[in-house]
Amino acid sequence: MIAFVSGQVAALAPTTAVVQVGGVGMALQCTPATIAGLRIGEEARLATSLVVREDSLTLYGFADDDERQVFELLQTASGVGPRLAQAMLGVHSPDALRLAVSTGDEKALTAVPGIGKKGAQKLLLELKDKLGSPLGSSGHVGTQRVASGPAPWTEQLTAALIGLGYASREAEEAVGAVTPQAEAALAETGTAPVPQLLRAALQTLNRAR
Repeated sequence: MIAFVSGQVAALAPTTAVVQVGGVGMALQCTPATIAGLRIGEEARLATSLVVREDSLTLYGFADDDERQVFELLQTASGVGPRLAQAMLGVHSPDALRLAVSTGDEKALTAVPGIGKKGAQKLLLELKDKLGSPLGSSGHVGTQRVASGPAPWTEQLTAALIGLGYASREAEEAVGAVTPQAEAALAETGTAPVPQLLRAALQTLNRAR
């Protein structure tokens, strides 16, 4: 098993990162939030999970070991494959998923594309004793950090869009377009959901082109 990949980021796409390892470009399937934290030409270390199928070998990349662990635990539920597990992590952080499962938040799971009401109910039952309790604390620190300087989510989102090939002006305009959405999330939860914001920003840019 390939536990992690470490090397220079050679290329980025909305759901794929290519990391150069020993002269070989390793393509990793990643969530938008993970992609947003990478920069072409800079060194990166991504935890990985190799999914083996009869006709393919797919390497999934994660920002840390916790995200990879949740990715693998999600697949122990019936009907959850790597694509759906990654989609769940694309919408929610590991702790957000733990919180949703521990509190029986059906609505949080149905926010993931591909999960309906019945599917969410089934997942809540199957994952209840597997994910555990949230590891992090409340969002107060994030709120204070935003108040003390430039919002980290704006820097992260702008860098992600530029890394995907958009011009600085386009990236700034897209960030401006999703700012109301981010501010609403900050007011409600204390954090800005970068994965959702990145998708919304990309939709804005696609409509403009």
